[in-house]
Amino acid sequence: MAKNKKLSTLTLEELFAEKKKRQVILMGLGIAMLTACGIFVFLAIKNKNYALIVIASGCLITLQPLISNLNQVKKEIQKREQK
Repeated sequence: MAKNKKLSTLTLEELFAEKKKRQVILMGLGIAMLTACGIFVFLAIKNKNYALIVIASGCLITLQPLISNLNQVKKEIQKREQK
């Protein structure tokens, strides 16, 4: 298991690689989450169990930490490029 380094200790090339890795992870999980939410909504309508719609909308909030981490990497890259 690789150690987590602070973003400030990474080189610019490593930051770009980290950004790309986090984008791929976010895209993959985002697509999977949207698919699951679509299934929840379909099942809620089909079974008339509308509580599943609330669960489906709440599931999308779980992506927020990943989006936040990606934004931190982008800010660090911008800070380095300004120097």
